[in-house]
Amino acid sequence: MKENPLASRTDVHIVPDSSRVVALLFVAGQELGGAESRASSVVKRIVTLPEADVRRRLKDVIHRFARRHRDIVAIFSQHAERVSNRLDPKEDLSEERWLLLGASFTHEYSLEAAAVCNPSIVVHPDQSDVPEGAVRFVMSYRGVGEGHRSSIGFRTGLVGADGEITLDARQPYPIIGSARDGLFHRDVFHARLKAMGQDGESAAYVLDELPVVFSIEELEARLEILISEFDTRQDAHTIARQHRSIAACSYGVHFDEDVDISERVLWPVMSAEAHGMEDARFVLFTETDGTTTYLATYTAFDGVHISQQLLRTDDFISFDASPVVGAAAPSKGLAIFPRRINGKYAALTRYDSETNAVCFSDTLGHWGRAETFQLPEWDWEVIQLGNCGSPIETEAGWLVLTHAVGPMRTYSIGAVLLDLDDPAKMIAALKEPLLTASAEEQDGYVPNVVYTCGAMAHGDILVIPYGVADHRINFATASISALLKAMKTTEHPTIVAKVRHRRIEDLALEH
Repeated sequence: MKENPLASRTDVHIVPDSSRVVALLFVAGQELGGAESRASSVVKRIVTLPEADVRRRLKDVIHRFARRHRDIVAIFSQHAERVSNRLDPKEDLSEERWLLLGASFTHEYSLEAAAVCNPSIVVHPDQSDVPEGAVRFVMSYRGVGEGHRSSIGFRTGLVGADGEITLDARQPYPIIGSARDGLFHRDVFHARLKAMGQDGESAAYVLDELPVVFSIEELEARLEILISEFDTRQDAHTIARQHRSIAACSYGVHFDEDVDISERVLWPVMSAEAHGMEDARFVLFTETDGTTTYLATYTAFDGVHISQQLLRTDDFISFDASPVVGAAAPSKGLAIFPRRINGKYAALTRYDSETNAVCFSDTLGHWGRAETFQLPEWDWEVIQLGNCGSPIETEAGWLVLTHAVGPMRTYSIGAVLLDLDDPAKMIAALKEPLLTASAEEQDGYVPNVVYTCGAMAHGDILVIPYGVADHRINFATASISALLKAMKTTEHPTIVAKVRHRRIEDLALEH
């Protein structure tokens, strides 16, 4: 396919670095999902080792691994504490034996052993000491490691006045943030329970007495009251169990401020994301009062099922994660608009796994019926469509990068323009892809794929980081004004008729 002259590829590339490792708890017998561990046997062996062997082996382990981690000794001690319940209370271990115990329950995980891909980019919250005409950015990306488990990492850099992109050097020690209990949203609980067929009188008895946003302590207090009335509410234990499973999907993550953003790693916390956190779509969101925050949707994957989650952060130091539910959010690819429209939150969605649509909501946690605005039409998008991140506001309309799949499962990046006041109305589109894999970009873990989870505007410059073959990340730029000028109006009678028909189908499904 002929390359589009609107997009200019840069010489900035990011390749996976298998040396970026984190030290995780390792329990023999459970590494392949086994129910029973061999932890007790391992502990007994370590307790009986001669002290000289303990000192020699610990010295060797620290020598080999201290340079790869910020504080490997502290990690060993933490992991020893995790298995200390297997020790005889009368045992008095030396410090060396205690640390070797921890080392025996530790393993390294290479965050990027397989790939880096699916980037999104936003303006950095700190713009101090930036050269005139430049802007500092934060780029999120998906790191894929052993077992194809995914995590979310970050890079920073600058876009110059002329569009030149420079990446900051990464600091050497990836750090997983500390998890904590999250805050819960009442409307999300109602939506999840409704999907289970359990949003009845007992659920209302719990939730209606809670504030719109509540804590785990407040929830547990209500559940205890519910359970105490088991004689008149025989579904009490079932309802309590369901509420707790929903609560497990909300949590917080915090990093120490001295941990560089390039070292911060969002790692799976809950069972629903045990196999990975995928495709984060970050956006700088501005509320009606002018306050700003960063929002991102991502896909939680447990190895079989997928679900949508929402991230919120003001500073990329503390993050809050919560579930996203509703008819418009069952699949991948929810991307939030950078501001409210007509008083409501808005998001792009590919709720049917095939078309591009928009949905509106009073809350960020529940998304109802979607309105389709684009169906597969051209030869390079005949298989399916989707979005490539949150829309970018221009005077002409909402600029949306799309992804399209065509023959030979070739993923391309396209662009459409939506009406500012009615984004369910598509007013223009590129007839040809903006980016398709070049000959140098075809090969990788998944061939023939270029894909982004979000671009950024810097004046008239559109900065597009994009994954290549689900393996590495490249950058391209484009002139926004030239891109808008190249778009064709979409008053194509076939498209209009199909979209109108799809909206009727959506309404029928809703009822």
